[in-house]
Amino acid sequence: MNEYKLAFMGFGNVGQALGQLLLRKREDLIKDFGIRFFVTGIATGRHGSAIDPLGIDLEQALELAKAGGSLNVLSAQPAPQDGVAFINACPADVLFENTPVNYTDGQPAISYLRAAIEHNMHAVTANKGPVVHGYRELTELAARHGRKFYFESAVMDGAPLFSLFRATLPAARLRSLRGVLNSTTNLILARMEDGESFDQAVAYAQSIGIAETNPSGDIDGWDAAVKVAALVTVLMDIPLKPAQVERQGIRGITPEAVRQAKNQGKRYKLVCAAQREGDKVVSRVAPELVGADSPLYGVQGTSSIVTFESDVLGQLSIVEDDPGPHTTAYGLLADFINAVREAK
Repeated sequence: MNEYKLAFMGFGNVGQALGQLLLRKREDLIKDFGIRFFVTGIATGRHGSAIDPLGIDLEQALELAKAGGSLNVLSAQPAPQDGVAFINACPADVLFENTPVNYTDGQPAISYLRAAIEHNMHAVTANKGPVVHGYRELTELAARHGRKFYFESAVMDGAPLFSLFRATLPAARLRSLRGVLNSTTNLILARMEDGESFDQAVAYAQSIGIAETNPSGDIDGWDAAVKVAALVTVLMDIPLKPAQVERQGIRGITPEAVRQAKNQGKRYKLVCAAQREGDKVVSRVAPELVGADSPLYGVQGTSSIVTFESDVLGQLSIVEDDPGPHTTAYGLLADFINAVREAK
């Protein structure tokens, strides 16, 4: 039986969903994997932080977070407000990093993950920024420390994309990918197909927490471009930045255009694509009309799909239906289990 100390950097919807999942799966982790855990640190942006080397009551932390209370009351020692200082002060074996994404340079998440690895922690994140802007640095740093840097939840929540190639498709060479990777725009376009205006569909997405107050990251294609860049960087081993992805959002799609497409038996989708060309890659995010013969056609609402074409299996598609914080949390949990098992 192995016992691991866990730290959370960020304890919003995803962090709390992970906490709930860890509690629910506690007995399975012991029985199936010989893994025990306790939480030694939780840092939040607005609700305080806590460090306790002997263990924080995770159920109480979840109750406080849900009620909007401060986690400071759970701390056995002063918890630094600076993120890197918090990590340096927190005794842990695994860091779960779940801070907001920075499309431009991946900071401060890269600094948090670097600090965790340098303190001999496995670094697990759902953040796309560090994958795009720090993949090689963090992966090589982790290898030198005998640790793992994993990020399954960075694209398509908990669907096994990165681990699919890492663990189950040895020697497969990815030639291209194509899919719908931004659930917000997929939902907006589906509701426009049902008769709503663009603004009404965006407002609905915001009301259910799918879209941010400023939805430009989704509707202008930035989120999709970052996901394409992450997949290419890792799975094709070709560094690609979001700004290098040809990008067009969905602002120009009118209700009339959606109606005309529907009458033709077609739908608009914000399609992500990347094609290997020698040692380079051509990548694009843009609206496309797809017909019923396309696997993208039936992926509605907040669901996502990606089709990989490799040199060994032809086309292989993965679909994720209606993801949420709970599916993102599962990707983090899977990374934790795989990291500690593979590092033995």
